[in-house]
Amino acid sequence: MEWLSGRVILVWGFKRALLVILAGAVGVLALPPFGFFAAMFISFTLLVWLLDGVAAGPDSGLLGRLWPAFFTGWLFGFGYFVAGLWWLGHALLIDADEFAWALPLAILGLPAFLAVFYGVATVLARVLWSDGIGRIAALACSFGIAEWLRSFLFTGFPWNAIGYGAMPIPLMMQSAHVIGMLGVTVLAVFVFAAPALLGTRQGRLPGIGLAVLIAAAHFGYGYYALSQPEAPLTDAKTVPVVRIVQPSIDQEAKMDTAADRAAIFDRHLALSVQPPANGGKRPDIIVWPETAVPFILTDNRDALARIADQLDDDQILITGAVRVEDMGPGVEPRYYNSIYVIDGRGQIIGASDKTHLVPFGEYVPFEHILSYLGIENVVELPGGFSAAAKRQLLTLPDGLKFYPLICYEIIFPNEMTPEIRQANAILNVTNDAWFGDTPGPYQHFLQARVRAVEQGLPLIRSANTGISAFVDPHGRVLSGIDYNQQGFIDTTLGGATLSRIDDKARKIYFWLIVGVVALTALISRMGFISRVN
Repeated sequence: MEWLSGRVILVWGFKRALLVILAGAVGVLALPPFGFFAAMFISFTLLVWLLDGVAAGPDSGLLGRLWPAFFTGWLFGFGYFVAGLWWLGHALLIDADEFAWALPLAILGLPAFLAVFYGVATVLARVLWSDGIGRIAALACSFGIAEWLRSFLFTGFPWNAIGYGAMPIPLMMQSAHVIGMLGVTVLAVFVFAAPALLGTRQGRLPGIGLAVLIAAAHFGYGYYALSQPEAPLTDAKTVPVVRIVQPSIDQEAKMDTAADRAAIFDRHLALSVQPPANGGKRPDIIVWPETAVPFILTDNRDALARIADQLDDDQILITGAVRVEDMGPGVEPRYYNSIYVIDGRGQIIGASDKTHLVPFGEYVPFEHILSYLGIENVVELPGGFSAAAKRQLLTLPDGLKFYPLICYEIIFPNEMTPEIRQANAILNVTNDAWFGDTPGPYQHFLQARVRAVEQGLPLIRSANTGISAFVDPHGRVLSGIDYNQQGFIDTTLGGATLSRIDDKARKIYFWLIVGVVALTALISRMGFISRVN
């Protein structure tokens, strides 16, 4: 290992740049659909050795000394995000005549921007860099801070945060309930980078020993949490049966004629009224995906009447739809990406609008400026969607409360407002048909499962083309429908975990972990940690 680390440390020029990009790209194998978490050990071990080798000229100023570290982290992030997000270009090919020109921006531009966060991380790490365990701690601390910044700056985009690489299966997800995805990220980077100590001797025993203890605690707590029973379902007279509908409709069909849109509506209805499999109980609640209704529902009384004809009086339909708000004469109406709750009489009895919109998908930032450059929304609506000021809990007639998250809102831990403490389940409706059968829908599904674990709540997820599923509060898939399959699944709604940890506590634990790891790096930097081989 010392021979290998020496070769990596000394590599230079084009070979060095290529190796850093490759190190980042290899880490993507830890994410869905692969789930090979050991790939992260390769990525971060190489990154540590490559950062060991960064050097600036003797006469360089502050920026000159920091630039090699930043560029190394940026290249690492560029490789990671290109390999992990290339599938975003698929959405632009749905209407290729209009948006194909933007493919380089989606495939290379966004990764180049996101890579800046990892460049900042490696700069922070190099400021605290030292021999032995200190540099591993510095890297873990800095990546935790970088992922925290990535979760909210510039509207936020925490997709494929490093911590997800340490959570491919439920056994390895449970730590997120205590310390959150960001806390897992800090400790995961420490563990993933620890093998670098095998190539440099200093701090080998304490570093590897501590990494083993962290990994053992991660697995041990997972085993313990999975053995715990769930709390009984509250706020409901009876335990309801929920049906998830997955129509598997091609995105291009949603953009075609009125006859095509009517056929789409008919398919949803037909799947909703199918008899339960194996003579089971009729569903009490039926869930359709994001924007399942392909027209403005409130302008189509016939559609509401058809829903009423198909549902029994005590059944409930929850569906994604576009909601329009009339702003008065001479003013463009506002459109919202919404969820409706419709009762058996065809009446809309509840609604919740999306609060966190997709940039360039649902709205254009700085629209007045960018419109002159020909940059428009991928979704064709005048002025795009509007964001709701506040998320509304969906309260059903029997007292059940669902916490609604539309599409990629579920990837944001900070979208979980205090109201979620009142919820019986997380409801996620999405339309991943935009991304085809690529890693995108599988990565999205993993992040949704981790949100369920963090909150200790069951997850009801309806996706147009998949992956639709019932997920228990420990992230286990109770039943689901594979990608690009048409059908439905019926499952009784379960309860939450017995002891739900508050989001405020998770944030405190995250910053405590960051503080302890940063202190370890600082003490090592100051030379107070002895060199133990």
